[in-house]
Amino acid sequence: MSAVTQAATATASTRKKTRLFMVGAFVVAGIAFAIIAASGINENLVYYWTPTDLHGAGEKAFGATIRLGGMVAPGSIVRKGGGSGIEFDVKDAAGVVHVKSNGVPPQMFRENIGVVVEGTMFHGPTGNWFQSNRLMVSHNNEYRAPAKGHPVDKKELEKLMKSMDEGK
Repeated sequence: MSAVTQAATATASTRKKTRLFMVGAFVVAGIAFAIIAASGINENLVYYWTPTDLHGAGEKAFGATIRLGGMVAPGSIVRKGGGSGIEFDVKDAAGVVHVKSNGVPPQMFRENIGVVVEGTMFHGPTGNWFQSNRLMVSHNNEYRAPAKGHPVDKKELEKLMKSMDEGK
């Protein structure tokens, strides 16, 4: 066997090993992707919704982790005994959701302020409510409260939610 033939055989062998390695790597990556997709990655997703979106989702909203954005409805704030809990309504242009939170609200929390609450929807004997485990209020220098009676549209709420998420 000549030196050229040996070199060609070695090169072909190296190429074959490289191809087998690449095919194996793609198979392993495909299996990993399938396992992740099948293991319920949706349970870890957090959806950004307005009250209108939440009502439109129906049963899909119950049990899912959601960030609900809107304005605190005037006259809806009820503080629980001891000051460590609060109930209020979050509204947008067309919908209202009752929210219960066990934590102490931020100092800037008040009526007619933009909020994003993270939690999930629950069924109750007296109606459905949103149980919040995190309450955020808008606090950047760009935010301006809408004029009294101004309907809050979905575009404004999405901008509000994004600005709060960037401030974390």
